[in-house]
Amino acid sequence: MIADRVRLARRKCGLSLRGLSAAINGRVTARAIGKYERGESIPSSGALVALSKALGVSVGFLMDAQDIEIQGVAFRTKTRVTVRDRARVETEVLEWIERYLQVEAVLELDGAHWHCPIKPPGEIARASDAEQLAVDAREEWRLGIDPISNMTELLEDKGLKVLTVTLPDRVSGLTCLVKRPGGRADSPVVIANDRFTLERRRFTLARELGRRLLETETMSDRDEKDAASRFAGAFLMPREHLLREVGNHRNAMGYRELIALKHVYRVSGAALLARLRQLNVISQSTLTYAYQTVARGWRTKEPAEIEPIDQRGQRERPTRFERLCYRALAEGLISLAKGAELLRTPLPQVEEGLNGPHSANAHHRQ
Repeated sequence: MIADRVRLARRKCGLSLRGLSAAINGRVTARAIGKYERGESIPSSGALVALSKALGVSVGFLMDAQDIEIQGVAFRTKTRVTVRDRARVETEVLEWIERYLQVEAVLELDGAHWHCPIKPPGEIARASDAEQLAVDAREEWRLGIDPISNMTELLEDKGLKVLTVTLPDRVSGLTCLVKRPGGRADSPVVIANDRFTLERRRFTLARELGRRLLETETMSDRDEKDAASRFAGAFLMPREHLLREVGNHRNAMGYRELIALKHVYRVSGAALLARLRQLNVISQSTLTYAYQTVARGWRTKEPAEIEPIDQRGQRERPTRFERLCYRALAEGLISLAKGAELLRTPLPQVEEGLNGPHSANAHHRQ
């Protein structure tokens, strides 16, 4: 509904009713905006345009043409999420998913279908049972025991919608369901914060996959977190492969070996050490000693990052939405202008993406 979208976008911007009215130079009063948000009246087309510009969202977003909403939003944070942060994230997700569903509809694709690797929800008695769920998921997806080279690509290939986007520093990621009208199936979405290292984003995606599969209703928040993390560790660092690389028991591990291993599995140094402890490869005392010596500071600063800091968020990015847009363009199902709107990319750049670099040069010569 327009009411919900106006309220959400306003909260994203951190504006009061009076503040929003002032931002559009009093074109609409605070009282009128309040009526919009309560569903007591509907803004005119002119008011919608003014509101969209002030709020930094599209008119289409405010109109809620697809009548979708997101539910079950579960933020992964170290601290409490503010109302503004939550509204910002929900707005970002809604705008993106609406564009995603538009291009899927044009191509007549089932946007809600995904290859769930187990029959959810997976019931477990304790967090350590999540290990077997990870094994089952890998077996169903025929991943073998090898490390996963691209976690984002894997999830997209299996039908999950993945978004990596800049989120508040306190939010590592979240998972949610997109609810659609007409009895259509829900569409699961996983989001990771591209402010964080690639290692952490990969673990977040694996952990959110675990949360999609686990039965968490009867679990405490702590147990749910531990189970999801155990699933992620087992999914990214399979027991058989890791034991083959390091042996069944170690009294000590050197810096170079640990760095090499974190690059093999593309995980953080801290996640690797936690996994080694889970499998009893190292004892608690060995883990403590590692954090005092070779792994000093690894809990707060990632050693030997896979992705250079000046390229943060550029590797293992989702590509399916962009591919679908260019597929629709190539088949003449959408115009260049529509493609630019969906991709949020300047039209000349979209034209070059469709026809190649020579198209821009030819246009320039004309």
